[in-house]
Amino acid sequence: MTRPTTRSKNKRHKQEDGVDITSEILRKIHTTGEITSDDIDQLYKTWKPVCQGCRVNTKDNPNCFCGLIPPPNGSRKAGLWQKMSDILQALGPNPTKDLRASKTPAGLTNLGATCYANSILQCLYMNKPFREGIFSLEPDVLRQNPVLDQLARLFAQLHASRMAFIDSSPIVKTLELDNGVQQDSHEFLTLLLSLLERCLGHSKVSKARTIVQDLFRGRVSHVTTCSQCGKESEASSNMEDFYELELNVKGLKNLDESLDDYLSVEELHGDNQYFCASCNNRVDATRSIKLRSLPAVLNFQLKRCVFLPKTTMKKKITSAFCFPGELDMRQRLSEPSRLELIYDLSAVLIHKGTAVNSGHYVAHIKDEDTGQWWEFDDEHVSNLGRHPFGEGSSSSTSKTVGSEPLHLSCTESKNGLANGNHIDVIQPQSSEYSDNGNTRTFSSGDAYMLMYNLRHSWKDDEKKHKVPGSSDMEIEAEMDSLHNGVSLPSHLCEEIKNLNASYDDACQQYESKKERELDHITKRRQEVRSVLSESPVRSVEEPYFWISTDWLRQWADNITPPVLDNTSIQCAHGKVLHSKVSSMKRLSLKAWNMILSKHDGGPTLSNDDYCNNCLVDGARTVVCGDSYRDRRTMMKQIANEAVQGNCVDGTYYVSKAWLQQWLKRKILDAPSEADAGPTVSIRCPHGQLMPDQAPGAKRVLVPEILWLFLYEDAVTLEPDDPLGCATFPSDSKQCSQCSDELSEVAFMEDSLRVVKLKQRQNHEKLAMGKSIPLLPHCTNYLVPSSWLSKWRDYINASGKNVSTSVKPETLDGVIHSLKCEKHVRLLERPPELVCKRGTICQKTDGLTIITENDWKCFCEEWGGEEDKGIAAIIEYSYNAENTLAGSCEEMPVCEEHLTSHDEVNGENESRRPVIRTCPEVI
Repeated sequence: MTRPTTRSKNKRHKQEDGVDITSEILRKIHTTGEITSDDIDQLYKTWKPVCQGCRVNTKDNPNCFCGLIPPPNGSRKAGLWQKMSDILQALGPNPTKDLRASKTPAGLTNLGATCYANSILQCLYMNKPFREGIFSLEPDVLRQNPVLDQLARLFAQLHASRMAFIDSSPIVKTLELDNGVQQDSHEFLTLLLSLLERCLGHSKVSKARTIVQDLFRGRVSHVTTCSQCGKESEASSNMEDFYELELNVKGLKNLDESLDDYLSVEELHGDNQYFCASCNNRVDATRSIKLRSLPAVLNFQLKRCVFLPKTTMKKKITSAFCFPGELDMRQRLSEPSRLELIYDLSAVLIHKGTAVNSGHYVAHIKDEDTGQWWEFDDEHVSNLGRHPFGEGSSSSTSKTVGSEPLHLSCTESKNGLANGNHIDVIQPQSSEYSDNGNTRTFSSGDAYMLMYNLRHSWKDDEKKHKVPGSSDMEIEAEMDSLHNGVSLPSHLCEEIKNLNASYDDACQQYESKKERELDHITKRRQEVRSVLSESPVRSVEEPYFWISTDWLRQWADNITPPVLDNTSIQCAHGKVLHSKVSSMKRLSLKAWNMILSKHDGGPTLSNDDYCNNCLVDGARTVVCGDSYRDRRTMMKQIANEAVQGNCVDGTYYVSKAWLQQWLKRKILDAPSEADAGPTVSIRCPHGQLMPDQAPGAKRVLVPEILWLFLYEDAVTLEPDDPLGCATFPSDSKQCSQCSDELSEVAFMEDSLRVVKLKQRQNHEKLAMGKSIPLLPHCTNYLVPSSWLSKWRDYINASGKNVSTSVKPETLDGVIHSLKCEKHVRLLERPPELVCKRGTICQKTDGLTIITENDWKCFCEEWGGEEDKGIAAIIEYSYNAENTLAGSCEEMPVCEEHLTSHDEVNGENESRRPVIRTCPEVI
């Protein structure tokens, strides 16, 4: 059983049959001179049925409206029928996407590499006392200090703006930060706090003036104690301020071990002995750091970046490090405090990445009001729940702890690192401050800075600070507070109110624009579908109108359609061209009125607007085309014989190349542009017959009948160019002037070819680029390698490159350029020589050694004087240095131009070849 043939099932039918029918009708019209209604139906193809279900629009059916719009669930890449999401995207960014979620902190924009600054600024803002201190500053102080002014504005926007993230460029620009360079967050915090401490000193509000010192500054002293008398040094009583404690993490497992390391006692002995003033002698001693006072916000800088002496590079330590959720520092003071010094973890600054000078900073910060942890990753802010690394983001285990002080261990947790190198451990501990009697311990391989807040009566002692010039009721009416107990001053409140109003207005404008655009798109789609559904002409008697397919496509595809334009299908008589039937469609009266009423334009072309004149002209053209094709078919046979040399009655010359191309072209109804100029390439600039030896001037004799046909076509195509088709009978003589010029050029080329051949024979090895074997104690000569390369290219050029090859300069000037005019010494070093297997070879660099015979030939060929050359005699030298061996009358290298000698790269032999230049020939 044979398989059914389906390969051509979905293929389009070729239009040859339709073309043949059209030609037959036009021939009938030319013969009879009559145009019937059937002829009109056939020529304009109105008889074809209404097309349905085509994948694409059919050109040869004016009743096909398929493919002008996509299917009901389809879309296109552009225009009216593209996806709604793409259309909305063209409206620009949607400001409503930047709307801040309820009870969610705002983020900060990253300007390139400002994540370190964003993280620190978020930590400072989320510190409630610090935020209150900044908001309590006087307006006059803010106006006089740009840093404080921008910081207050930034905090106000973070506090009450309706946007999900705030532009950080004003504060970054004020601090003169380079937004393209990543900096260390620890250094940035230290410098920022020092700057704020100086700036806040101008405030008269006590709470604001000392807010940095009150919150972040602690004191330490470096104590040195004599091991003999037990007395401390005088400098031990000096106390230093600190904003954070820098703790080692290399080789340490947790915060407790790092604090022990920080406060450990160092033994001074041997070369490090201490000079005791009391003992009046160098003695053994101990040195340690004592914590004198602790700030309300205790910052720990984890020193994860260590210096490697071997590589002189810095490396980041990524090992896990444990730290508790609450920290008791009472026993860490040099003098134990009577008060409770319990610190709660409030923020973790994280550095992602393994490189020291790159990576990314994020901050995990606890909201003191709600107890919720938030991740601040520039513009993105995520809720982490009541866990600093996210609820359920890590594994947890339990470990019983005795009555000894808390010692954290990461041994068990190292295998549980997951989700960003963070885990936590729940450890029972007897403490009235712990939730449910337990304290949680966390572990991270990326934690870079830890912030702890002192647990005290802040919340009990909080008081709303009134701003001068406005009452609490006025402030509450002018702001949208996101944090209980913190209010904005009136001037900042008004600014935030205006910013929020501008943002709300932008959102409303976008929504209005979006609504208008969607409404317009919906109406336009309905209009297109409605018109296309009414477009087909249902009956023969029904009137119809012609419309341009190109305009119809634009109308169906574009959101804003153009004015109706039917001029492309209109003939010179204002009627419908039958030859444009593939570029137009037939519309019903109702569809035409629907389009015309909305888009105006025209012209209106109805079913009666077919052009009799154009049909008669078209019929005449078809008949003439038939005659032309027949003639050209016959001429093609004659031309083929002429090209093959079988024509014995040739009387006129035409270009052979042109005639060969003419034979390859298809036979059309009329001559084409390529049929012009059959003799252009064989006519010389003087208007005569080009010599046959000239490039592209090959010609062939054709019979008179073929020449007349070609001449007629050429004149028809270019009637205004009398020289476009010059006639050259078989007895035409070649241009004598062009013949003389060609003979002269040919003679010069032959002469040059002989000269080059002779030079290649004289310098066979040099011409081929082969190395020349050198012999000691024989006179050789130095020539520039660049000149030798040009010479080789010049004499080896062939074909088209002969005339374009660059002729090298004469030898006299080249040799003269090798010498220093001031010292008459070489400006370049002679080539290095190596001895391999008894043969001396040169390493070609700036200069090349040639034989005496080559030198003499070059002098004859290129205008050099033999006695002006630089001779070089090869000798063996026992010198360890690369000096020019020879007599005291040698020509040395000019050391003002060449500062040092290169070592000779020869074999490891006691004897090696060197060059001695002879002064006698200079």
